Amino acid sequence: MNKLQLLLFTLIIGISSITSAQEQKKIKIEYAGKLTIDNENYPGAKILTRDDAQQVHIEHGGANMWCDKAIHYSKDNFIEAYGNVKLKQGDTINMTSKYIEYSGITELAFASGDVVMTDPNSTITSDTLYMDRTRQQAFYRSGGTVVKDSSGTITSKIGRYYMDQKKYQFVEDVVLVSEESTINSNYFDFYSDTGYAYLFGPSTITTEESKTYCEKGFYDTENKIGYALKKARIDYDDRIIEGDSLFFDNNKSFASASNNIKITDTINNSIVKGHYAEVFKEKDSLFITKRALAITVQENDSIYIHADKIMVTGKPEHRIINAYYNARIFKTDLSGKADSIHSDEKTGITKLINIPRLSKGDKFSVVRKPILWNLENQMTGDTIHLISNPESEKIDSLLVFENAFVISKDTLSQNGYNQINGKRLVGLFNDKNELNKVDVTKNAQSIFYARNDKQELIGIDKSKSGSISILFTDGDIDEYTRFNQIDGNLFPESKFPEKEKFLKGFDWRDDERPRSVEDLFKDDPPLKLAVIKGLEDYIPQDDFFDQSLNDRINASKRIYKINPKKQKSLLLYPNDFDNLKWIKNNITVIKNTEYAPNGNMEADQIKNTSKKVGFITQSINETNGSFKYSIWLKGQGHVKINLQEMYGDFTVYNKLDVNLTTNWKLYEINATKENDGHKIRCAISNIVEGDTVYSWGATLIKIPKDQVSISQPKKDNNKK
Repeated sequence: MNKLQLLLFTLIIGISSITSAQEQKKIKIEYAGKLTIDNENYPGAKILTRDDAQQVHIEHGGANMWCDKAIHYSKDNFIEAYGNVKLKQGDTINMTSKYIEYSGITELAFASGDVVMTDPNSTITSDTLYMDRTRQQAFYRSGGTVVKDSSGTITSKIGRYYMDQKKYQFVEDVVLVSEESTINSNYFDFYSDTGYAYLFGPSTITTEESKTYCEKGFYDTENKIGYALKKARIDYDDRIIEGDSLFFDNNKSFASASNNIKITDTINNSIVKGHYAEVFKEKDSLFITKRALAITVQENDSIYIHADKIMVTGKPEHRIINAYYNARIFKTDLSGKADSIHSDEKTGITKLINIPRLSKGDKFSVVRKPILWNLENQMTGDTIHLISNPESEKIDSLLVFENAFVISKDTLSQNGYNQINGKRLVGLFNDKNELNKVDVTKNAQSIFYARNDKQELIGIDKSKSGSISILFTDGDIDEYTRFNQIDGNLFPESKFPEKEKFLKGFDWRDDERPRSVEDLFKDDPPLKLAVIKGLEDYIPQDDFFDQSLNDRINASKRIYKINPKKQKSLLLYPNDFDNLKWIKNNITVIKNTEYAPNGNMEADQIKNTSKKVGFITQSINETNGSFKYSIWLKGQGHVKINLQEMYGDFTVYNKLDVNLTTNWKLYEINATKENDGHKIRCAISNIVEGDTVYSWGATLIKIPKDQVSISQPKKDNNKK
């Protein structure tokens, strides 16, 4: 073979390969029961119908489609399929509908009428659905439903399915309903193979046990666990949990929180704050740390408890607060410190206790006893009990066990302190939460700076007795009485030995006293908050009809039903219901108040303006034939769409009762009219006061005779 022959052979093989590739891209008719030609109504098309044996079978690029009737435009590589349409792509994607149009050039399918698409993981249902085989995506924009058995049912106004990723993107009015929970969101990404859901914008997850709110979050619908970010909040029956980041396990009714946490007890009117917390709902317990603070809210003066760690346990009617290590308590007229503080809200007993962590013989052990301050008095002991009245929320009494010691500074001397110690102390408070009486029993000792009415120092009184009773006024010692006094002397200040000025165990700790809520934290180490990595921000989905898809559509040189505005209609002004061509009765039209199914702000609102029933209608110059009237509607209320006679007795040829929903739906009716000389009109009727009706895309098409038996009236699933 010479070079010229080789070149010609190669060229022929190349042309043959190109031709073969082009032929492979052509829509193929694998089977048809009957073939007819109707150039008057379908120029350049072949009309294919099924027979009794099987449906029309169509194939293109690995996808197969079956239908009762098809109109095939072979030159344009385009086909319309009618009646019991089934489309199958590979072993995974199956779609059924009443109608599909498909282009072999764009590989774009448009399905309408009870559309159902399934893959191994989920099922989509919608009135209309777009399927782009080139990008392996499906899209609806007039409301749809996705069902995944183990995760539940998802509805939304707009939905998009990325088949390769097994990913859905839902937009607007998104609701997922399962046996265990209901999720509401504005933007919702869902992976059908894992059941993972990503929530963006105001979102809620509601179960029988809880309600979780966030504006960015994740939920594993299979395992019922997730986390919430951005204004995150979980509501239980008796608690509200808020924080920068919340993790929750709905199987265990468990939640943990990080950073800027606030947990509110809605029954007991108390609050716990901190920067890490765990809540066990079933166990009625919570644990919180990192600047932990428990607040018991009272009418006049709240009580604040701070510690390294705080646990709250018990049923709502019997909450117990346990604050461990470096615990402190504060209210405006009382404050204290201890190794731990335990408060029982039912009994009203608050205990200040030291927990021995080092042996007494350990030379590094420093014992600082529990301490309490009230007005100008400092009280210490091995254990301190504060007893409150749970009903009045006022402090009733004070008990100090072992090594009780009361100190108050004599404000007129430079370094003088009134002191009382003994084994046990009992104190009583007045209605102002002021200590007004103290009894110290067993081996009581005292030092008092005695003064006359002019506050002149008389002397320093030091004594021992069996017990001492002291009365206070405005925090100052007003009167004291000794019982079973052993000895005692009143010394002039100049003759009082310096070493005798302090009783054994004296420890003035005024510098430790919390004088505000902020002081509770003054000795805490620097706070280091956890770094919350969280979720990526929401990325709005690209327009399904982007430039590349529009270029493919334009290249196909066909006008499809994919774009409702381009569909030929006998009606004028299909989107402008305010136009005079539309006759209005007892209604008014507000133009361009809602986004239409095509995504543009061009849908009109129709409102009733009187107590009477209203309607809007348009007639055409046709007196006979078969017609299909379709219109997009949404809103609230019950209306009708009609095909009827224009004059005469206004005969109704067909009507559909419509129960409006918040999602756009395309409603259709068909009717056949004999030639009686009267025009036909289409209408939206039965509009009453209080109805909210949005309308768009009204079309009226005359149905060719050969399609009359196939084009059936659209059923309204919401019809009552």
